[in-house]
Amino acid sequence: MAEADRVPAGINPNVPSVARMYDYYLGGRDNFASDREAAEKMIEIGRAMGNDAREIALANRGFLGRAVRLLAESGVRQFIDIGAGLPTQDNVHQVAQRHAPGSRVVYVDNDPIVLTHARALLARDSDVIAIEGDLKDPDAILDDPRVAAHLDLSQPYAILLVAVLHFFPDAAEAAQIAARVRARLGSGCHLVLSHLYLGNATVDETQAGKQVYSHTSSGGVAGRGYDDIVSYFDGLQLLGPGVVPVADWTPDASPGGAYDFVRSGILAGVGRRA
Repeated sequence: MAEADRVPAGINPNVPSVARMYDYYLGGRDNFASDREAAEKMIEIGRAMGNDAREIALANRGFLGRAVRLLAESGVRQFIDIGAGLPTQDNVHQVAQRHAPGSRVVYVDNDPIVLTHARALLARDSDVIAIEGDLKDPDAILDDPRVAAHLDLSQPYAILLVAVLHFFPDAAEAAQIAARVRARLGSGCHLVLSHLYLGNATVDETQAGKQVYSHTSSGGVAGRGYDDIVSYFDGLQLLGPGVVPVADWTPDASPGGAYDFVRSGILAGVGRRA
């Protein structure tokens, strides 16, 4: 089927989508020429920094699976994945239900293609729903009647912000969003978060990446420093090694280990409300 024949109404295939670019990094096929072109530009920029965008994307996906497994094995049975992206292998509900049958998941995204694919995949799973929502207003997501009907938010749940908050270039807005999410976490609830890390990027490389993403559906991107990313977990107990390179985050890793932050690309962590 030609690309033009599979474009949903209201979608401009000439505007790269961050969700479809990520799908391309992961080796998926749910992307258009504009997505592949933008992704290849980012891959080239990454090479100049000593990073591999595809490896980083796969490492980020691996972190997601390890974090969900840890929480499911720890007794968490409810997950809200905001900025979920296109379905791929080992999605949140698959990992959670494998380790804790009956786990319930809400996928949230504002990309129509993401929602179309997710709803088709989930049509036969009553424990999982996909809704439209925008992280700009996390309260609207958590107060959505569909979420309230699907989950019991008086019981522990996890909110997943995996590789999404860096698409809010304004630092104050990103911090405010993280603060609103934390404010909604009750005792026993968790925040799972990964974020683009500045690392050893030069000013020119940073600007080149921003230029690519300025023409995507997100409108921009911003890598941030270690202290900024750690601050998104203020008031929460960090699990495992704390905030470390995404490839190195495992539940049994040690804090203060010899981690290669310079070439990490993305930092990740899991926080728990005591």
